[in-house]
Amino acid sequence: MSNRYAEIEGVIAYIHQHIYDPLPLAKLAAHAAYSPYHFTRIFKERMGLSPQYYISALRLQKAKDLLLHTNMSIRDIGLEIGQQSLGTFTTRFSERVGLTPASFRNYRQQAGQHLSSLQQLANWEEPGLLSHPYSTVEGTIRAETPFQGVILIGLFARPIPEGLPLYGTLLSSLGDFRFTDVKPGTYYLMATTISWGTQATEIMLPQATLRTRSRTPIFVQPYTQVPPMDIMLYPPRIDDPPILISLPVLMNRFLSRVRQSVGC
Repeated sequence: MSNRYAEIEGVIAYIHQHIYDPLPLAKLAAHAAYSPYHFTRIFKERMGLSPQYYISALRLQKAKDLLLHTNMSIRDIGLEIGQQSLGTFTTRFSERVGLTPASFRNYRQQAGQHLSSLQQLANWEEPGLLSHPYSTVEGTIRAETPFQGVILIGLFARPIPEGLPLYGTLLSSLGDFRFTDVKPGTYYLMATTISWGTQATEIMLPQATLRTRSRTPIFVQPYTQVPPMDIMLYPPRIDDPPILISLPVLMNRFLSRVRQSVGC
């Protein structure tokens, strides 16, 4: 991690250790010996997210863990992470993960099947559009450590991999990537990997996968070319936000597009 605002690292560790406890902004700011205003500013500069949004993401990640590894009811899991209303918990989880809590809990078998189907496709290429009236976002993706598997890459509305990407695809290898027909707007690029043979639970709850994220926004403007990007995948870091979006959902959507293109 960067040494800039290194004291935020201690706050992040504190948040992880007390994720089930009340974590008001004043307490976090006092832990870093800053005023709440100054703490919020430097936390967002360091992490790309506000403290409370980061905490909310971590708690939803804990909910995913509890759904996969316990028999707790969905209502009790919501209460465990501080959601008093079952309806609110279900709505927030669905919006940011891409599945309802109940569907996520039951999706483990499909996760393994999707990965197997992708491996059988070998070197695929997603079908393109016939015309591209909008911009292209492209670049090259590399990795700090070698792996064999699939790369999931997308453009998101926020600097955190949650909800369905506004533009997303899967790659069968490192190298070039391209998003075509990208409408004007502000985006954040996120990517992660799934190695062949990864167990279903790790696909559902990716914590050790290679990943990357753009901390600064990508601005797409009309009739303006976006400079090519050089992206590096790296092992997880403590200041990475959790990967909330359900990766099997993205895999299934990609497989559906490929099958439609070949008439399967």
